[in-house]
Amino acid sequence: MTVYADRPVRLGRSRMSDGRLLGWAEWGPSDGVPVLLCPGAATSRWLGFGAGVVEALGVRLVSVDRPGLGASTPAPGRTFSDFAGDMRELCVMRGLGRPAVVGNSQGAPFALACAEGGVASALAVVSGADEVAAPEFASVLPVDLRGLVERTARDPGGAEEFFAGFTADAMWGMVMAASPACDLAVYQDPGFGAAYGRALAEGFVQGGAGYARDTVLAMGRWPFALDRIAVPVDIWYGERDTGHSPDNGALLASRVPGADRRVVPGIGGALLWTHAEPVLTSLLEKAAAGA
Repeated sequence: MTVYADRPVRLGRSRMSDGRLLGWAEWGPSDGVPVLLCPGAATSRWLGFGAGVVEALGVRLVSVDRPGLGASTPAPGRTFSDFAGDMRELCVMRGLGRPAVVGNSQGAPFALACAEGGVASALAVVSGADEVAAPEFASVLPVDLRGLVERTARDPGGAEEFFAGFTADAMWGMVMAASPACDLAVYQDPGFGAAYGRALAEGFVQGGAGYARDTVLAMGRWPFALDRIAVPVDIWYGERDTGHSPDNGALLASRVPGADRRVVPGIGGALLWTHAEPVLTSLLEKAAAGA
């Protein structure tokens, strides 16, 4: 039986220099090669990936709750730069050095901010939420998404209040309704469904403000310079993924120097869990080559 994600083997919270707490979870050997996961929308530290694979590859996978999600203290008004600073500080405290980084779904721009900010040694964007506010996408976005992007640009505070009304159940329903059958086979697997449900419940345990801040940042123009990313980057999308990027990462890959773009047939947004081994193998190779 395929196991897409298993329970963390280590859980904890680290106190930052300003007194806030960041919640984290780890899988794999404690002395393994550090890989930092920036998880998707409101899924919290509880949802990892690569069950069995992280152990076989000797990976110490670390997932972190962004501020206001799960076990992490809220930080109203936080920015992408603030997040990269948090990860820089956490890496020192947890002995991660300059880890390889994986950004999934809404975690992708936060992972890109880490790469641009010098926190990462290599980066894999997997089913990444693209910069939907980029002008190149204005004419191709679905009407509902274009409306949200325009609302966020026009009134970011009001948009943040709107997104703060989301719940774990609403998020689950949205994902299920938008996913093709190949992804539903993963999401509705009893083991994965339980893990995903728990991660969402944890993500919204403090309410929707943390998710809302993430979403306003992700849906606005990204303030960091993609062309200044100097570490090796893989960009992965499933061929049947219609929700994360209007062009399956083609524009994104063209904006990141030397990025390798891979489009995988037969899968959509569940790619991180169905293809964990090639994602991690390539990422580790790139991190080692750049060391």
